[in-house]
Amino acid sequence: MQKITDRFVKYITVDTQSDPENSAFPSTEKQWDLARILVKELQEIGMEDVTLDDNCYVMATLPSNVDFKVPTIGFIAHIDTSPDYSGTNVKPQFHPNYNGKDIVLNKKENIILSPSYFEDLLMYKGKTLITTDGTTLLGADDKAGITEIVTAMEYLINHPEIKHGKIRIAFTPDEEVGKGAGMFDVQKFGADWAYTMDGSQVGELEYENFNAAGAKVTINGKIVHPGYAKGKMINSMLIASDFIATLPKDEIPEKTEGYEGFYHLYAMNGEVEKTELQYIIRDHDLKLFEERKEVFQKVADDFNKKLGSATVEVEIKNQYFNMREKIEPVMHIVDIAEEAMKQLGIKPLIKAIRGGTDGSQLSYKGLPCPNIFAGGHNFHGRYEYIAVESMQLATDVIIKIAQITTERAK
Repeated sequence: MQKITDRFVKYITVDTQSDPENSAFPSTEKQWDLARILVKELQEIGMEDVTLDDNCYVMATLPSNVDFKVPTIGFIAHIDTSPDYSGTNVKPQFHPNYNGKDIVLNKKENIILSPSYFEDLLMYKGKTLITTDGTTLLGADDKAGITEIVTAMEYLINHPEIKHGKIRIAFTPDEEVGKGAGMFDVQKFGADWAYTMDGSQVGELEYENFNAAGAKVTINGKIVHPGYAKGKMINSMLIASDFIATLPKDEIPEKTEGYEGFYHLYAMNGEVEKTELQYIIRDHDLKLFEERKEVFQKVADDFNKKLGSATVEVEIKNQYFNMREKIEPVMHIVDIAEEAMKQLGIKPLIKAIRGGTDGSQLSYKGLPCPNIFAGGHNFHGRYEYIAVESMQLATDVIIKIAQITTERAK
């Protein structure tokens, strides 16, 4: 497994953090750095039709090695890492034969990865863990997925006795800022269906995700000298505080799970005269999702009735929708992935994603695209980690999916 480890480390040490505030595509120039590395590597291992387009999408082909028609399948991962936490100067740490105890990520800053808080760690006793040094994220989301796809393609090239149809792979920019599938050329990709390698723990297989919207709230106040402010000053920050408190207090990420939706305040910036709140609104059920947006707007309307019509401005934009609607008519693609895991002794964990992936938008663009585990945990922060063995299992699943798809086409 040294090759898969070395490949992963090579990718994560390239900073590819995306930027939600930049409307350019891709949102950061540094994503091109990894894209160019991937193009060169794919050419070196023997992939064909390797391309890097003007929007930073990498695509490549592994030709069929059978003489009968097999559906063209695809595997997709994203290049960028989350803007939530620094991806600059990543220093991975290795923990062979993990003993199930606390891991000191950074002794100087007393940063500890503990199974007493992150219970999932205990699933990996005896495995080789890769962690951060506590000062950056790791980047397993989704450079583990890239690693697994490239490694699987290299293995298939080196083992022609494994029969497979045509396989297309793609690496996308800006998934973390919701734009990863925006410029994706489904027709050029040319797959009948695909899988994103972008899940978490071993066994995850997902074909449901949130319906998602973003909401920007602008609260307009009025600045007056505080010594003479009675009856005149309107403090937008205090109104913002009331607005936040008016939304359902238990319908937030830290108090919900499973199919439960939420309102998530993820950024705020304010002064007396103007305060801005940034929310995301999520629900798996489309009807409940629409109701959530209505509740959000009604809260703003009620404030305006009380304080004046221009006090609270709300802009709600849909971001993506639950891909279940597009996957259910072609459930055999989920069945193939499930069978692949079972043949490898992996227990499939079929559940809804509490988030979204490129696969959601791609499914609505005509490319059905369930999501498969990549192996990492605690994405988007300093406590991120992955087991090397998990990356190997995900690689094996890719290979097995190719085999099963070919066998069913005979």
